Parts: sequence; C-alpha cells; structure tokens
Amino acid sequence: MKLARVVALSAALSASVALPLGARSDQNQPPQAEKETKAMFEQKRQVVELLKSIETGDPKPAAVVNPNKYVQHNLAAGDGLQGFVEVLKALPPKSARVNTVRVFQDGDFVFAHTDYNFFGPKIGFDIFRFEGGKIVEHWDNLQEKPKEPNPSGHTMTDGPAEVKDADKTEANKKLVRAFVEDILVGGKMDKLAGYFDGDKYVQHNPQIGDGLSGLGKALEAMAKAGVTMKYDRVHRVRGEGNFVLVVSEGKLADKHTSFYDLFRVENGKIAEHWDTIETIPPKEQWKNNNGKF
Repeated sequence: MKLARVVALSAALSASVALPLGARSDQNQPPQAEKETKAMFEQKRQVVELLKSIETGDPKPAAVVNPNKYVQHNLAAGDGLQGFVEVLKALPPKSARVNTVRVFQDGDFVFAHTDYNFFGPKIGFDIFRFEGGKIVEHWDNLQEKPKEPNPSGHTMTDGPAEVKDADKTEANKKLVRAFVEDILVGGKMDKLAGYFDGDKYVQHNPQIGDGLSGLGKALEAMAKAGVTMKYDRVHRVRGEGNFVLVVSEGKLADKHTSFYDLFRVENGKIAEHWDTIETIPPKEQWKNNNGKF
C-alpha cells in the first residue's frame, strides 16, 4: 500500500463519568425533554452499575438484562447472559477493576468508555441496546492498555467527558460519518483538511501525537515498518451532542480488525479522538455465532 493511502486510512487514529451521569450543558428544558433526560440518566446509571458489578461481584445490577433475549457480540463469550457469567467465573479472584470514564446515550443505545482490568489492563468501549427498559444486546471492543502515555502525554481515556451541544447530535454524527467514509474508507485525501481546525487536534491513540503533524510522523513510521491499515465498512454511528462513536470493520497489518473511534466535535470540526482496535479471531474460535458487529 502506498504511503499516501496509509495516511488516508489512518487519519481517524490521528485525525465518569467525570460529571454526574448524563450531565449536559443545556438548561431550562421543557417538561417532555426533561422526562426524556431523566430516563436517559437512569439507563446510563444502570449500564455503569452493570459494568462495575464485574469488579464488585454484586448480582443486583444484572437485573437490567433480559435473560431471555440477551444477544452477545463479544466473541470470547457464549451467547446469552449465562455466557457472560461463565466468562466472569474464569476471572482470577478479585482481579477485576472497572472505571467507566464516559457514558452516552443515543436512542435505545447506551455506550460507555471504560478503563478495565479484565484479564489484564484494557481500555474498552461497550454498547448496550435497551428494549422495554431492559438490556437485550451487547457489543464491545477491547485493547490492551499501554503502560505509558502517548507522544503528547495523553492516555487512552483522559480528556473531556461532558456532553455539550445536544441539539447538534445529528449534524455531528453526519460530519463524523462523512469523515470516516471519505478519508478512512474512501482515501479522499483532498478532503482531509476540511474536517479539522488547522493543527488543533487532540489525540489519545497510544502511538500518535497531537495534531495532523503528529499523525504524519506516526504514519511515516507505520509505512517504513510495512504496517498497513484499511477501513472497509462502517457498521454503526452513535452519538450524543459533541461526542460520536463510529464502529468500523477492516484490516490492520493484514488481520481482520474491529475499529471503535470516539470523536469530540467542536464548532463543526473534529477536535479530539479516542479509539480501541481489536483483532477479530477466526470464526472457528468464536464462542457465539452472532458476529462482532
């Protein structure tokens, strides 16, 4: 693959809940909007508690899962709630740690960004689908947590967590989808600069520094090492306000790969990026038949 193509396909990698769950900057909501916000707050809270129960062993948060309809897309776990229980049983005693840093909601979907110790230190994104007030489906993407910050001193999880610009959710989702499809899938490098405010771009990928300038250095190193990356298809775009998560499928170093990219949008431009990259195992190793996506 030519260096220019590697640059294009790698741009998204370079291109707590710290506030109360569901906190937004929007004030004075009408009654219906306030009701919807409270419902979102509750489902976010339920997701955070469910994830935390991996660490605590508390069985009560699992009541939010519909055991008769739960579909699992983590390929290392068997289908249904029992499949996940079996994974938890395999964990070394008292080894799990869970710190959910961000949580967002888009309709029936809640997605979280979490710092784990789950069979070793990892950073993960989890997506849960609710139906009738219960969780009925789950997707995730996990990457080993690096020991050191990236070249600009950022970790895979630090940075803003507050949701802003709730009224711009759909516009921001459209912008980010266009970026991924134009640059990462399509390789339309002539459009790259239009998605950013100059070199103002905060990067949390563990291998890449801030700005498009930091991206260029990392991509040059990838090309010299013969490492190629290709996004083939966007499967899912979820967002809340200024945060948008894109789930994509492709290849990294010729391995079938799942890419989860979280972007923060500011003033109509991509301003910040977090991600996880996970190799998809051969189908004969899958513990369920639901697929990664």
